Amino acid sequence: MTQDSYLALSGGVGGAKLVLGLHSRLAAGQLRVIANTGDDFEHLGLPISPDIDTLLYTLAGCANPATGWGMRDETWSFMARLEELGGPTWFRLGDRDLAMHMRRRELLRSHSLTAVTALLGQALGVQTPVLPMSDSPAPTVIHTASGTLAFQEYFVREQAAPAVTNITYPGDVVATGEVLSALSDPALRAIIITPSNPWLSIAPVLSIPAIKSSILNARAPVIGVSPLIGGRAVKGPTAKIMQELGIPQHTLAIAQHYAGLLDGLIIDSQDTDYQSAIESLGIEVRVTNTLMTKLEDKARVADAVLSLAAELGPRVQHG
Repeated sequence: MTQDSYLALSGGVGGAKLVLGLHSRLAAGQLRVIANTGDDFEHLGLPISPDIDTLLYTLAGCANPATGWGMRDETWSFMARLEELGGPTWFRLGDRDLAMHMRRRELLRSHSLTAVTALLGQALGVQTPVLPMSDSPAPTVIHTASGTLAFQEYFVREQAAPAVTNITYPGDVVATGEVLSALSDPALRAIIITPSNPWLSIAPVLSIPAIKSSILNARAPVIGVSPLIGGRAVKGPTAKIMQELGIPQHTLAIAQHYAGLLDGLIIDSQDTDYQSAIESLGIEVRVTNTLMTKLEDKARVADAVLSLAAELGPRVQHG
């Protein structure tokens, strides 16, 4: 008998937390993850894939527990020496993390990003497939009151401080065959939109036409988890960006943003005032404590997602 499968869209620390929770609740081989690569860029001659690495490090159990990104027990000799030499230090690469990027650069000479990610995951002992949304560059561009910035310039160098006026994604990015195959898997029981930043981490994935149309036409229900708790983001600039783009900073606005895509939404117990309004959009709502600090928290949210997916079952295809 073919076992049920589940597919998560993820970017950043919040997404990786839920992925870890799902991983803890599902059998080996049941979960796959589509990773945002809109954050990817080249730095110091190295190909950096922040969201892919956050997922791999989290699933491997070697992520920095204080930050959620980077590696546990990191050292910084490389950065210290680079600073002495007058090099750019605004994007910090730890010594252990540096090895990851150097190995990726070497492998990319003869392999696709998808194949390289699989090889790096195997080396780290990660059993959950992490699938880049595309093997070609797909840079997210941030338009601000201070000018146009590449994603990492905005997010890391400028610490997400400039006011955002618009966010754009390339219009000609091609999804990988592995991603489209995962979306068309007849055993797929849920597509999960993790509590990643909807505009910075999930929108780049959904901007790829073949991915969005595959999700819209999938029979598996689409379940989201709101990234807001009481109108605030646990981590990152989600609420700040919403304010700057003129979007109300509450969970209803998240549901409205994903309306037509979501069948169900997990919201925090602080946001129940919006439940009926969200359900009026045709989105089934379940309430839990969505703050994910410990593994049991991540597993609790994963349980809510999986339970709602089971209740909803196969859906009528969206047009």
